[in-house]
Amino acid sequence: MAKKIEFHFKSPLDSPGYLLGQLTMLWQRKQKRVLDPLDLTSTQFVLLCALAWLSRESDEVTQVDIANQGNADRMMVSKVLRTLEEKKFITRKEHKTDTRAKTISLTQSGETVLQKAILCIEAADLEFFSTLEKELPNFNSSMASLIEANKD
Repeated sequence: MAKKIEFHFKSPLDSPGYLLGQLTMLWQRKQKRVLDPLDLTSTQFVLLCALAWLSRESDEVTQVDIANQGNADRMMVSKVLRTLEEKKFITRKEHKTDTRAKTISLTQSGETVLQKAILCIEAADLEFFSTLEKELPNFNSSMASLIEANKD
């Protein structure tokens, strides 16, 4: 007989990590269903959104800027951006002042697909989180606090 394994929590439903993991898997599954017809992955969508947000303030958005905005690994961002460039959703050009950096821009087709994806994802999110109703702002605030507290 196997040793009795000790857990801090009496039940998986008492574990915030377990619950977050389960919720994340269900939410990602819903996002995948929405993004597949647009030929986008969730990661590609997040990075395109980061680029779009950053582009509102600057015409010289770099890969590092996108990685920082999305709390993402720089090497992973580089690989995903190459894929987005192959799909003709973005362009990468030499930076005006930093010879090591490239500026990243959305193409017209990138803007089009991103706008469609945003509408689909926002509708899916509203549906997914609809059971929270009036608690949604508190839920969002709690998530934002956790993100800020655990960035490093």
